Amino acid sequence: MKRFFDSSVLVPVFYADHPHHALSKKLFLAAGKNDFCALRTLGEVYATLTGMQLRPRITSAQGIGIVEQIRKRLTLITLSEPEYVSALEQASSGTIVGGAAYDALIGHCALKAGADVLLTWNVRDFTRLGPAIARLVKTPLEN
Repeated sequence: MKRFFDSSVLVPVFYADHPHHALSKKLFLAAGKNDFCALRTLGEVYATLTGMQLRPRITSAQGIGIVEQIRKRLTLITLSEPEYVSALEQASSGTIVGGAAYDALIGHCALKAGADVLLTWNVRDFTRLGPAIARLVKTPLEN
């Protein structure tokens, strides 16, 4: 089974006090190069973890170390320029506006990867992106 990880699953892997830490970490550690995340997700994970008001704070060096751990374990997917524009055009033909456009791009990366499941704790963010993406969406509890 090819799994595609959203940042909502990856962030808890590296934040031990997160309520979803244990299950997210278990899935991440079981993942391999036949599992995926979007290239842009690395930036989301880095920005979220280094921006959190934690004590002790996650430093930039630790943040890059986390990015490297993800890169080593998962295959990164990016959209070509035509794929990127097409994904935005498809999103704009519906009700997708604002930050939801980023979810649409991630959803299209999951489709490009041929993922069997898109793992997220934010199901609603992805199920509204049309049936092709919605059919992939599962929480880690369902996987």
